[in-house]
Amino acid sequence: MIQAAGAASVARAQARRRPNFLFLIADDHAGYVLGCDGNKLAETPNLDRLASEGTRFAAHYCNSPVCTPSRQSFFTGQMPSMAGVTRLPTPLSDQKPTIAKQLKAAGYTTGVIGKMHFNRAAAPGLHGFDYMMTERELAQAWARDVKPRPIPADIRTKPQWRPFRDPARIWLNAEKLPYPRYDVEMKAAYQVKLASDFLEQNRSKPFALWVSFHEPHSPYDFPVEDRNRIAASKFTAPKVGPEDGWQIPKIFRDLSEEDKKGIIASYYTSVAYLDRSIGQVLEKLRQLNLEDDTYIVYTADHGYDLGHHGRFEKHCGYEPALRIPLIMRYPGRIRQGVVKDFTEHIDTAPAILDVLNVDPLPVQHGHSLKAYLEGRKFDAPRDHIFSQYLENEEVFVRSKKWKFIFCSGKRARGDGYDIDTPTPGRYVRLYDLDKDPGEFTDVAKRNPKVVEQMENLVLDRFRKTHPEAEKEPQRLGREEAVEYYVRPRDI
Repeated sequence: MIQAAGAASVARAQARRRPNFLFLIADDHAGYVLGCDGNKLAETPNLDRLASEGTRFAAHYCNSPVCTPSRQSFFTGQMPSMAGVTRLPTPLSDQKPTIAKQLKAAGYTTGVIGKMHFNRAAAPGLHGFDYMMTERELAQAWARDVKPRPIPADIRTKPQWRPFRDPARIWLNAEKLPYPRYDVEMKAAYQVKLASDFLEQNRSKPFALWVSFHEPHSPYDFPVEDRNRIAASKFTAPKVGPEDGWQIPKIFRDLSEEDKKGIIASYYTSVAYLDRSIGQVLEKLRQLNLEDDTYIVYTADHGYDLGHHGRFEKHCGYEPALRIPLIMRYPGRIRQGVVKDFTEHIDTAPAILDVLNVDPLPVQHGHSLKAYLEGRKFDAPRDHIFSQYLENEEVFVRSKKWKFIFCSGKRARGDGYDIDTPTPGRYVRLYDLDKDPGEFTDVAKRNPKVVEQMENLVLDRFRKTHPEAEKEPQRLGREEAVEYYVRPRDI
């Protein structure tokens, strides 16, 4: 009887135990570079398997196409303006609520390993993490603990990454050169080891672990063993449209067609390497028998243009820069399938906390995706998505039919992607996605009512989410009001 009672007690305790949480994040991984998205050139078997075992959100968009604002937006559940982070160098205030703080308060042991763009030194407890090994600390530990073997002289490797100082073909790795290390010596391999150690040490209690990889961010790192993987000859650079010339950053204009093909192949190779690293973390979960009791989320901070409109970066409102992967798996609790409705990065935090049955964030600009995950009808699916890039005072709206871009044209951007006229003045662009999915032909002048509708959507979102909405000056015209909101305040 005592043994039976003890077994029943253990069973009840296990039933009450919260599921573990694993957040896998990539840097610059575009939603279209996935096998499960229909891309036959993408080598992503581990992510494809993860998607097949859970729910993939096929129309998921970032709320800012640049690292820091995007990451801190979905980490806090707030639009970038309210999170107080709209530019790359801005640190997130330690007073802001975060997903990690909510999970820690709910009894989770929290940890982070990798790139988070907090823009400050790691410290126990910062932003809700018990264990922190972010950019600087990770680089220092990796250099201390992993000593590289010499690379044979006949194997060329990439030089030090010097963006904007070297020609773009060099810092974008047009020659598809490997990082000068073997696979087991790479920083990502060291991250996998640290993640495995964390899982081992915390396997008996609920944990929440972030593993954030640098790949496939330029210069698209991959180890020496992958140098001959994915040939450049497989690719063709996207054609540049007739209206693209003015907006192509000057730094990309001297790239040859062969350069472009090499850059694309380097990116795809780095994605394949990222996928392998993710597979190793997932395999560790399986080995520890934690696979069925761990809620996994995979995403990226934003997408990436690979020659689209002449660009090899994000920092803009074209589709490849905004659409990103979002995959969720929790065996027995999340359905297997694909969601095609629009979702935004600010929906990620509400979904995570809802699935884990943890108190919501005090401010949530998105809505939970739990209904999708359970195969139920979603009551109010989004009919558009909204994103902002305030470094260039731009906002973007995408509906099923239209893509809208508004730019004040008054701010000389500080991101290095200069065009011929740094401050061209206010402009709007409107693309009919039914007829022009590549977003080449601006039809704004022919559709003034649609432009007005889109600008009203922009104002509605800002007025509901911007910290200075109550200070909006009276009697501004519609476009003047938009310009009031697109100015970055964190400068």
